[in-house]
Amino acid sequence: MTFSQRENLMKLWRREGYEYVPVHFTICPALMEEFKRYCGDGDYKDYFNFPFRYLGQGFKPQDIDWKVYYPGVEFNPGTSFSIFGVACEPHPGSMHMHRMHHPMKSFTSLEQFQAYPYPELDESRIDSLKAEVEDLHERGLAACGYPGSLWENSWYMRSMEELMMDMFDGSEKATYHFKRITDIACGQAALLARAGADFIHTGDDIGMQGSIMMSEEMYREWIKPLLTRLVKTVKDINSEILFSYHSCGYIEPFIPDLIDAGIDILNPIQPESMSFEKIHAEYGDVLSFWGTIGTQTTMPFGTPEDIRNEVNKNLKIAGAKGGLLCTPTHLLEPDVPWKNIEAYVQACRDFSL
Repeated sequence: MTFSQRENLMKLWRREGYEYVPVHFTICPALMEEFKRYCGDGDYKDYFNFPFRYLGQGFKPQDIDWKVYYPGVEFNPGTSFSIFGVACEPHPGSMHMHRMHHPMKSFTSLEQFQAYPYPELDESRIDSLKAEVEDLHERGLAACGYPGSLWENSWYMRSMEELMMDMFDGSEKATYHFKRITDIACGQAALLARAGADFIHTGDDIGMQGSIMMSEEMYREWIKPLLTRLVKTVKDINSEILFSYHSCGYIEPFIPDLIDAGIDILNPIQPESMSFEKIHAEYGDVLSFWGTIGTQTTMPFGTPEDIRNEVNKNLKIAGAKGGLLCTPTHLLEPDVPWKNIEAYVQACRDFSL
């Protein structure tokens, strides 16, 4: 092979051709046990030669009793709190799924938002992040920075219902909250860009299975300016850094807005909601893609031959110039047979135009 994993991936995403088809996926804890059973101990990302790794983030340490934001709530053992104060509560029998609790749900005033302990950027992390990037590049791998989400982090904290009502009302609470979340994401993105990340990935589910989550007008008023600012923060530091955006579901009406905001790579083109062939025909000259193999359908319920056919079909749509990191569209759940994961990997390894 002439190209390293990093070089091959970046050429593919720049639609400059590629030497071989890279693979990537994420698995739940139950499938981690399957990996160990079939493949032995180790890191599945190394075992399957994934082309990139995620970098760490740079937040200052916190010493906060988050439970004060949940008066009267008794959490199950094992409940954890994110750096934003969002509670993730496990439940018996739910495997890796958790119930989410929202620390700002009962807030009624701007002052409560202003007094809340939002996470703070730790600029001193720059040297360790640069070291992470250097190590990955020496291993021939690309470095991906994840600065956090905008819409999702905002509603995780406030609750979707309350934040939507704030937006409908044009509330100063929503304006303040979105600005604080975007300040944090832009600070993280700048740190990651300065450290040398090859691409930045963010994600906000703005689609549902068959429809968009909010009106186009609401999206353009409230969310698009936040994403535009985040992308600009990165591109102003290094215009060569690619920017990837994740949203599950049906988001076709938003794609022109995402392009206008500066997105380079769209993830995951969920086939249960959108046609990759149609999206590629319309936008394949200006966007690259990451995903396209259904985790609600093909991966759990298809045969190995179904998976091979889907991989071949989508890679042929993308063509010789590339533009598609062909992967499952989301976390692989316990109902995915291990033979289907192996079939996906082998289909990518065997593909040729």
